[in-house]
Amino acid sequence: MKQIILLLCVFITSCANPGVVEISPDTYVLFRDDHGGIFGNAGALRADVIRDANKFAKSKGKIAVPVSSTYTPIGNGPGQWASFEYQFRVVNKEDEEAVRTSLKKRADHVVDQNVKIDINSKSSHIAKDTYSELIKINDLLEKGIISKTEFETMKAKVLNANN
Repeated sequence: MKQIILLLCVFITSCANPGVVEISPDTYVLFRDDHGGIFGNAGALRADVIRDANKFAKSKGKIAVPVSSTYTPIGNGPGQWASFEYQFRVVNKEDEEAVRTSLKKRADHVVDQNVKIDINSKSSHIAKDTYSELIKINDLLEKGIISKTEFETMKAKVLNANN
C-alpha cells in the first residue's frame, strides 16, 4: 500500500508545472499548462501566470517588467493542452524600465540567411541584385520621376551589366 501511495505522489508531482525559472540574472520565465481541455479558460490562465510573476517580483522587493509572452491554444489530440509562457525581468521600482512597459510584437516570419565572407578577398566589386535594381527603377517610373524612355534605358543597362 505504501508503494502505491508513493507511486501516486511521484506521478502527481511529475504532472505539475514548473515554477519561476531564472534564465539570466534578472530575467525569468513562468510556464503553465491549462489541463481544463475545452472547459479551460485562456484569460484565467494568462492572468494567473502574470499574477504569479508579479507576486514573485514583489517577494524580492521589485516589480516584474514583461519581456515576451506566448499563448498556445489547445490542440486537437490528447495531451495537447493550452499553455502560456511569460518572460519577465525583475527590476527596482525606481528603474526607468518600470515607468513604461509594453510587450514587443514578435515577427510572424523570421528569415535566417547564412552568408560566407572571405576576409582575405580584396575584391571591391559588389554584385548588385538585378531584381532589386529593376524594382527601384520601376518605382521611379511609377512615381513619375523618370520617363518611360529613361526607364527602358536604365532597364537595359541593369540587364546588360549583370550578364
